[in-house]
Amino acid sequence: MLGAAALVGFSAMRSGAGLTTIGVAKSLNLTLQKKISNVIMTLPLLETTEGTIAVKAFDVLARNWKKYSAVAIGPGMTMCASTVTFIQKMYANCPLPMIVDADALNALALTGKLVRKSSAPRILTPHPGEMARLTGLSKKTIEADRKEIALKYSKEWRCVVVLKGHRTAVASPDGEFYVNTTGNAGMATAGSGDVLTGMMGAFLAQKIEPFEAAKSAVFFHGKAGDLAAQGRSKASLIASDIIIHIPLVLK
Repeated sequence: MLGAAALVGFSAMRSGAGLTTIGVAKSLNLTLQKKISNVIMTLPLLETTEGTIAVKAFDVLARNWKKYSAVAIGPGMTMCASTVTFIQKMYANCPLPMIVDADALNALALTGKLVRKSSAPRILTPHPGEMARLTGLSKKTIEADRKEIALKYSKEWRCVVVLKGHRTAVASPDGEFYVNTTGNAGMATAGSGDVLTGMMGAFLAQKIEPFEAAKSAVFFHGKAGDLAAQGRSKASLIASDIIIHIPLVLK
């Protein structure tokens, strides 16, 4: 799903990343280049027969960690078996700070022990459905006690947890907690979470501490959505409208 990758890249650039590179299955590289801005680079990666990123792509990236400051993984990647293994290897072994979203969360849910094992700071960004798959709890249980659930699993997984939804909750392994007050119902639209992932990735790349990067991104993301809704209405808001307003809220 190349639109997801494009939104992450656009958002990262608008949020202060000096350089952004999108890793993509090599047969889709030219198509992605037509979707994105000329200020975003692409990196063609080894692919599966289904046209998704293959596990062998990890070895290519592992030789080039020094080129990057942070990684965002998951949006649009699909759950092809080889891609799932690639995601799991990235989570456990990549030495860079990482935002984990979308299909990457679903890949981690297939092996709960992996969530507790990583080599660098991680920020997990599940919505209640993804959190249910990661924890084995029901969505009803999660929604009934969002603060305690976020804090419990942030400590257990040793990572920052961003439990998305109305009043998004951000928890750190040290017990820090933040509830966001910006945002509106119009942001429940395709690609909104990808924009948030791009913002967090950019903030991590600027050496902002993970909990601060997460809560700041959540706040500015919601504020940009509020500004977008003022000019376009909640009903007509789309993800790219949020990106357009990122420079205004950062200013």
